[in-house]
Formats: sequence, C-alpha cells, structure tokens
Amino acid sequence: MISVPAGTQAEAVDGSRIDLVEAEQRAVVAHGGRGGHGNKRFSTSVRQAPRFSEKGTSGEEGWIEVRLKLLADVGLVGLPNAGKSSLLGRLTRAEPKVGDYPFTTLSPVLGTIEGEDRQAVVADIPGLIEGAADGAGLGHEFLAHVERCSMLVHLVDLGPVEGEPEGNYAAVRAELSAYGAGLEHLPELVVLSKRDLLPGEQVDEAVAEWRHRLGDRVQGVVAVSAATGEGLDELRGRILSELPEDSVATSPDRRTPAAIDAGQASPAEFEAEHRVYRPVGEGGYSVEREEDGGFRVLGRGVELLFERHDLRNEEALAYLEQRLNEIGVVAALRAAGFEPGDDVRVGDHEFELHP
Repeated sequence: MISVPAGTQAEAVDGSRIDLVEAEQRAVVAHGGRGGHGNKRFSTSVRQAPRFSEKGTSGEEGWIEVRLKLLADVGLVGLPNAGKSSLLGRLTRAEPKVGDYPFTTLSPVLGTIEGEDRQAVVADIPGLIEGAADGAGLGHEFLAHVERCSMLVHLVDLGPVEGEPEGNYAAVRAELSAYGAGLEHLPELVVLSKRDLLPGEQVDEAVAEWRHRLGDRVQGVVAVSAATGEGLDELRGRILSELPEDSVATSPDRRTPAAIDAGQASPAEFEAEHRVYRPVGEGGYSVEREEDGGFRVLGRGVELLFERHDLRNEEALAYLEQRLNEIGVVAALRAAGFEPGDDVRVGDHEFELHP
C-alpha cells in the first residue's frame, strides 16, 4: 500500500482512472495474485507429510503514472513577478518564498482565507509564460493544478517591467484557453497589483477602465497593494462572496465514484477450495498436436496447475501427473495420438510424460 496526498490522480493497470480527493479514500491500481495452498492441503492417508506446496499466481503489473493536482478553491494566476506570492502571504498565513525576480515560486503554495461563515483555500500557481499550454517552462505541471480550482484570481501588474498590463492579461488568458481543460470558463476576479507604485488618481482610472473593458466577463476588478495592505480587505470579501458554493476544496461532499472509501472497500476475493475441470466444449481444456510431434495442452485451469507447482520437485511432479489423470488430460492426450515419453507442453513448460 502506498500513501498519497488528497488530490492524487492515477491510471490503473487496466486503464481505469482514479481520483482521490478525500482523506482515507483508497483505490486499487493493480490486483495481486491469489495465494497458494501450503503442504497440508496435499496430505493424504499415504502422503501424510507432503514435501511440496502450491505457489501463488502472478498479479497485475505495469507502469503507473501518479499525478498530484492540488485541492484548492481559488487559483492565483498571472505572469511571473506579478506579485502572487506576496499577495498570498498577506491574504493568508501562508509563507511563500518572495523575491524581486521572476519564478521565485517553483511549486504551488496553499493558504486559507477565513470568513465568518465560510473559508477558501487559495493556491499560488507559479507564474505562467507564453507557451505554457504547450509545455513551455513547467506549464503543464502548473496548469494541471488550476483544473481543481472553482475560481481564478488573475493578478495583473499595474507597472510591469516588461510589456503592458493589457497585453500581459491577454497572454495569460490565451494560455488558460489553449490548455484545453475549460480553465477559460472559470469565474475570474481581476486584481490589479502593486497599486502603491502609482498615484491614487491613476489607480482609480485604471480600475474604471478595466471594469469597462471586461464588463460581465469577470466577477469584478480590484486594485490592491501587498506592500501597504490597501485593498486587501475588499479582496478577501470579494473572494468569499464570489466563490461558488460547490467549490472543490471546501465542499462537504467531495466523494468521487472512481475511488473506494476506506470503510467501504470490496471484500477480499478467495479462491474456491476445489476447482472443476471440464472438456473444452464446456470451457475446460483442449489438446493439439504440434508440427514437431509434441503435444500442447491449452486451457487456463491446466496452465495454473503448472504455474503453481515447482516442476523440480519430484513429489510435485507426481501430484501433477495424478491431477492430469483425474481431470482427463491424459485420456485426451491418448485420444490425440500421445504415447508415453512424448513431449508435452503446457504454457511455458515442456516435459516428457510417462503416465
């Protein structure tokens, strides 16, 4: 068993997709094989202490890709150095790394905004660059986390070192749309950051201009300063009021059918103590003569018999011969022209049979 954080996604060996969004949820990505019987199972009146046992069957195997998508209600998005980490540190008790250079944040950071009657989990998504949707930088890894969010807070630097605020906003929107997971349709609150760098009149004009330009396409436009704290209370209130009620991280019911709850796991499967073998017409086995004169026995039940026993053990070989007689394989071989000493093949095993 492997412990993973909530928000983990995986694809099982059989191709089914698993999404674990709650603590204590669990799912099976690869089924193990069935266990074999001990030597006591093969004891008889004349074989009271068997020196052989039964091996277990092979389980499923393959490569499993595990991917983490953070469970957050709100995603802070924007170009590098837009002020996302500074804003998260002022809005919540999170302590993200803050620096005066791009790409300070290399992995998402979570923080929580507490309200009187609700809360919101906010994720600082590392800065997006042009081409992120095509994998530029760590674009795919960053944008994957946004898929969990119910709302976007889009930071736009009022005084960017490179480009213009309008062009920078459009660039991030283009990457969200190009990613292809419907991110462009999420509710969006536009935040004009670093308002302390401009006179108050210019800030008011900028807010009015952005509101007029974007209109009803966004939930609102707010100007803030992480340095002075101006506008932060308004922003907290807007996030809590605009956040959809069925948000992912704070919803009381986040159960997904792809995951099995730890308390409701399906009962373990046990193998029947006795297996019934029938002729091929009823789904049992068949015998074929091969070009080199050998004989091949086909049938999953017979193949399992050989997989489960050590063919180097003489007692195990004697038991297998006994079982082949009991279930009619030897009779079927003779009907196909088999003679004692001929080669017999079952699965990957080849041996001479002297019944």
